[in-house]
Amino acid sequence: MAQSRYLAGCGAWKTAADGSEDFLGTLLPAGQQLGRRAVLVPMDDISAIKMAEHAAELGDAFLLPEQAGELPRQLADKHALSTICAALGVAHPDTRVMNGPADLRHAADAFGFPLVAKWAKPWLSTAGGKVRSTSVVHSAAEVTELVDRAAGQGGELLLQRYIRPTPHADWFFHGYFDRDSACVFAGTGRKERAYPPTAGLTTLGRWLPNPQVEEVATTMASKLRYAGVLDMDFRYCARDDRYYLLDFNPRVGAQFRLFHDANGLDVVRSAYLGLTGQSRESAPPSYGRTYLVENYDLFQNLMKRRHGRGWWRSLRHANELAWYSKDDMKPFLGMLQHTFRRGLRVRK
Repeated sequence: MAQSRYLAGCGAWKTAADGSEDFLGTLLPAGQQLGRRAVLVPMDDISAIKMAEHAAELGDAFLLPEQAGELPRQLADKHALSTICAALGVAHPDTRVMNGPADLRHAADAFGFPLVAKWAKPWLSTAGGKVRSTSVVHSAAEVTELVDRAAGQGGELLLQRYIRPTPHADWFFHGYFDRDSACVFAGTGRKERAYPPTAGLTTLGRWLPNPQVEEVATTMASKLRYAGVLDMDFRYCARDDRYYLLDFNPRVGAQFRLFHDANGLDVVRSAYLGLTGQSRESAPPSYGRTYLVENYDLFQNLMKRRHGRGWWRSLRHANELAWYSKDDMKPFLGMLQHTFRRGLRVRK
């Protein structure tokens, strides 16, 4: 992304005395260099958390959503989220903290295998990429192996009831909420394919109406007095006839460009217009619009079908591609190079 022709500048995070990234020490000089208050958009959980917690220090240099400073941390924390959902009456998979073998036995007895293993605070990972933030585990031995591989991982390991996927069960909601927690722009998308297939990122998504998901998302944001951009993941359970909230990400979702209407609006542009005091009327939803992540969708297709015909057909008909743009080719070429190197490492 740093190779894009539309990027005006790029910088590295400064390092604090304790070896951690110096958030304020990096952003405040950048804000002063710009010379005027700029819109600050979080692209990952830790940025959203620190933006909210340091809003007072950042306020002179940047335009930020107004909300409780502790809220993004609570929502990004998978354990805290389960408590919030219980308090608000939002369906969420049954969750237990894994502190030792006894907790594993209790979770296995209560939920059965497979289970979902999640790190409560994935932004604290110190495992050097050895483990995923979310995994589906099929035995006690797999859980033990995961814990061993993640030695030094920050935060709690959670074990959740696995909601078995059925066709068209996985959905996501992206929205921008103003200072009064009113939903200014939103879209509901269906996850057609993911990598890894059962607990991974969206590789092919489709913009489709889902009033139930939208109602749960907007009502929850309103009750929490949430402001800014958010990304929520849901899975439908046919047995309960309910949509379960799996994740609440208090920042921009990777597939946000799926929700791009005829007036050129998406959640990022909506946030920019809202925070700068401008307005633009949104167009009717572009239902049927698709978004595809070229490299990961190919991996997913090869894993499940052993050929690339389905991927090629989806690629040709996608409305939005994650990487390819004929007027800005360097990010796409960089992605190909990165993917090829990664493939060589895996083969070794």
